[in-house]
Amino acid sequence: MAAAGTFVTGAAPAPEAVRPLGEIVPAPASAEPGGPPYRITRATRIRVDDSRAVRRIGEYVADVLRPSTGYPLPVTSQGKGGIRLRLAKGPFGAEGYRLDSGAKGVTITAAQPAGLFHGVQTLRQLLPAAVEKDSVQPGPWLVAGGTIKDTPRYGWRGAMLDVSRHFFTVDQVKRYVDQLALYKVNKLHLHLSDDQGWRIAIDSWPRLAPYGGSTQVGGGPGGHYTKADYQEIVRYAASRYLEVVPEIDMPGHTNAALASYAELNCDGVAPPLYTGTEVGFSSLCVSKEITYDFVDDVIRELAALTPGRYLHIGGDEAHSTSHEDYVKFMDRVQPVVAKYGKTVVGWHQLTGATPAKGAVAQYWGLDDTGAEEKERVAAAARAGTGIVLSPADRIYLDMKYSAETPLGLDWAGLVEVKRAYDWDPGNYLPGVPGSAIRGVEAPLWTETITKSDDIEYMAFPRLAGAAELGWSPASTHDWDAYKVRLAAQAPRWEALGIDFYRSPQVPW
Repeated sequence: MAAAGTFVTGAAPAPEAVRPLGEIVPAPASAEPGGPPYRITRATRIRVDDSRAVRRIGEYVADVLRPSTGYPLPVTSQGKGGIRLRLAKGPFGAEGYRLDSGAKGVTITAAQPAGLFHGVQTLRQLLPAAVEKDSVQPGPWLVAGGTIKDTPRYGWRGAMLDVSRHFFTVDQVKRYVDQLALYKVNKLHLHLSDDQGWRIAIDSWPRLAPYGGSTQVGGGPGGHYTKADYQEIVRYAASRYLEVVPEIDMPGHTNAALASYAELNCDGVAPPLYTGTEVGFSSLCVSKEITYDFVDDVIRELAALTPGRYLHIGGDEAHSTSHEDYVKFMDRVQPVVAKYGKTVVGWHQLTGATPAKGAVAQYWGLDDTGAEEKERVAAAARAGTGIVLSPADRIYLDMKYSAETPLGLDWAGLVEVKRAYDWDPGNYLPGVPGSAIRGVEAPLWTETITKSDDIEYMAFPRLAGAAELGWSPASTHDWDAYKVRLAAQAPRWEALGIDFYRSPQVPW
């Protein structure tokens, strides 16, 4: 008998060649198998509504399917059957969809283009993993019959990439965007500044990027994004229905800026560029008015480049800033973000000041973080601050899997795949009302990460679990079931050329 996803030439396809309808990540809200499968053939068409957004998604589907199937798969608004993408009113919300599959075709229905795009990711996973290859494969290309109805649990399903410790090119970021999109991630948080590098061009402070961005951890050449580069990342992310959330960390983590402009230092002396990994030693000068001119200029220029709703101002590990100065600084800076039409996001230390109305705090503490700190976050949540959960000993993707992991750090502990998955965002922080939880985000800090293979090895398979925590209903959360669905992703990652950690906890 042929193994799952394989095809014996000249023979009828074995039943196992059809992937089970619900065997996808993130788990769908509901999957009802039934009826015969649909087979993609040379005659298949991709049928779209007569709208630009839907046609673009149709072309995306064709770009995914054509290399491996070898089929023409024309994108058209004419005809019947095939793969149909349609917008319609229904109980889908902004990102949900319905997928109906049967002998005559597959129809994905959503109220918004984002929902169609997410439905397409489900379709990809229902096809054999070989569909991801860039050369013609034997098939068959069968989609199990039945209906999937799916909407996300949370509206914020994020991944953060630190491009400051080590710089990553536009193409490297795009590669990660494509990998995130497969798992319905909808936020790309870019950590654009830190002690080791300033990565975005700012016209009004022109020395920031070429000088402040000229190095990285270990003393490499660094790099930065021109405004056009950044806009290309934003455009590409938007084409995959990810919203870019840019971060300029302040008042700490600012050595690259302080080295670029002496006047931002209280003593007027620029420190040398920094290539180490220690934190907490730098601070903008809270008492100088030029600091706020600087912040205003940077936020104004970055906001103008960023169509998304959010702008992240960091705020963590400001150990060289007194509490009084920290509060003063945040009271001055948060209104600047609002002035330029954005919503403030900050690391959860922001709750030690006074979060602006509608602000979002990103929690990166540990399971055993002190009760006082957790209560401060919970009190802010009860007062209206939104919470994004990024507990470091759960979904920091830069934590080592085991003591033998060649990459990553272990200050928050060792984080194996089960640990990264086996928690519930809805009740993780005591005293935080469920309505305050905006979602989850998996950060990847890059002290030890220098290339795309490193990103992938640390992100996969844990990223898939973080995506499921953000998307799937709590009722589907079950490690024993999840690890089987996760194992089924391995051939897909191999087909995509994704390096990943083969955890002994998963039945690969």
